[in-house]
Amino acid sequence: MKDLTPDRASLDPIEFASRDEIEALQLERLRRSLARAYEKVPHYKAKFDDAGVHPDDLKSLADLSKFPFTVKDDLRQNYPFGLFAEPMENIARVHASSGTTGKPTVVGYTAGDVDRWAELVARSMRASGTRPGSLVHVAYGYGLFTGGLGAHYGAEKLGCTVVPVSGGMTPRQVTLIEDFKPQTIMVTPSYMLNILEEYKRQGLDPRGSSLEVGIFGAEPWTNAMRREVEEAFDMHAVDIYGLSEVMGPGVANECVETKDGLHIWEDHFLPEIIDPETGEVLPDGEMGELVFTTLTKEAMPIIRYRTRDLTRLLPGTARTMRRMEKVTGRSDDMIILRGVNVFPTQIEECLLAVPGLAPHFQIVLSRDGVMDHMAVHCEPVQGGSSRGLAEALGKRIKDVVGVSAEIVVADEGGVERSQGKARRVVDNRPRE
Repeated sequence: MKDLTPDRASLDPIEFASRDEIEALQLERLRRSLARAYEKVPHYKAKFDDAGVHPDDLKSLADLSKFPFTVKDDLRQNYPFGLFAEPMENIARVHASSGTTGKPTVVGYTAGDVDRWAELVARSMRASGTRPGSLVHVAYGYGLFTGGLGAHYGAEKLGCTVVPVSGGMTPRQVTLIEDFKPQTIMVTPSYMLNILEEYKRQGLDPRGSSLEVGIFGAEPWTNAMRREVEEAFDMHAVDIYGLSEVMGPGVANECVETKDGLHIWEDHFLPEIIDPETGEVLPDGEMGELVFTTLTKEAMPIIRYRTRDLTRLLPGTARTMRRMEKVTGRSDDMIILRGVNVFPTQIEECLLAVPGLAPHFQIVLSRDGVMDHMAVHCEPVQGGSSRGLAEALGKRIKDVVGVSAEIVVADEGGVERSQGKARRVVDNRPRE
């Protein structure tokens, strides 16, 4: 793989500012963000008043813990525009979730918000090793999902040429990569596996492609998957993090020279780690739930948003700003199976450690009487035999995760493929 370490002179000075400078800027911006939320969003005024706190109570960054959390239900209860701090004539963009589990969560952006978002995605791409003038293949979905347009605007801001392919039509994705020869691809990691599979189906060598860096986000993925993709394509695979409620992609990003966790762009977002059960703020280095407060959002400031993502905060390395460890899962994605906590990423790690198994899988949960049952559906590599795979994977899951699982080895191509975010868990257990 090429050395894609960016030239320090091309980076924003804030990326190398001292911790004192960063925290002073955060405190100044946090005061403004709290005041904006309180003065312009009735929901926040009511929540702050109920909690007995006022923006003037913030004397230090630690005082943020006095303020109430924001959760996804707050967005749904204020559907569609109740959390906006600007009148609609000042809103330049609206994005929303799919709403598959209820009302969609809606977020708004002023023109200034859209521009800052583009700048932060550009910063993230630069940290990933993408350079101005690169050709960027964007295979994130476009539309209400923030991935496609977030990546698109960021690539343009960096000075790149964008190929706005969106998701799906996998054979065409491969054709365009081979014909246009992009240096960077931005896509969900599970869909990148589909592209890899299509390369093999067409008899093409992925290591011969033009791709130098893949920027993968929108779902948890493991270092084992990173190794799989990097070896297959001879390219760097880096993690980008974001969520629409906070901004979209570009909240944090790995640096290509270290790949040791995602540097959070702390000049725009203030992170906390809390105990997901008690809400207590945990010190850096301890694992817990990630919470974000926006520092520069105009249309929709978010105060202490509970992401449900599980990670920990670590000191900066390639940049001064703190890192978040790769997300290991979500508190609401955790499977409790016969008293054992199981995350889909653990199953993925086990799967990728078994030679002969393709990296596609799906977990199906059911209930037999009073006992929960987990089946892991997987398949052999292209042209491979399924002999012994079920036994090997079942043993590894039992040894590593500590639960017994039924292993169903489907025919090649038998596991559901993702056109965007993978549907890793199908829960068929009866509702309580």
